[in-house]
Amino acid sequence: MTQISKSDYESLLAFRTALRRFLHFTEQGARAVGLTPQQHQVLLAVMGQPGRDWASVGEIAEALQIRHHAAVGLIDRCQQAGVVMREHDPTDRRTVRVSLTDQGKDVLQRLSSANLAELKTLTDLLKGF
Repeated sequence: MTQISKSDYESLLAFRTALRRFLHFTEQGARAVGLTPQQHQVLLAVMGQPGRDWASVGEIAEALQIRHHAAVGLIDRCQQAGVVMREHDPTDRRTVRVSLTDQGKDVLQRLSSANLAELKTLTDLLKGF
């Protein structure tokens, strides 16, 4: 077993504290714009898909580490909030594409701008470790 130094413990604590601080910051931001933190994560899961601006329900479930039926309920609530819309994939009718509405894009842009600034601050703090 590798010996862990006091400095290692301090680095782990600093990282864990920064991570919790970031999560708390993003959760507060989502609530401030009328979304739950999970709804904000849905928006990010949609826009974060490589090379496209939509996601399948399965991809959202995977990104959020939740079951498919839980993702469906969460997407339903996002749709009721006016931030996402659903449509069938034109090439595979079994697949439902979830994409952001203009309102969803605006909300995600504002949240992500603030979150990236906070992440930079925390990254700068952690550079000493």
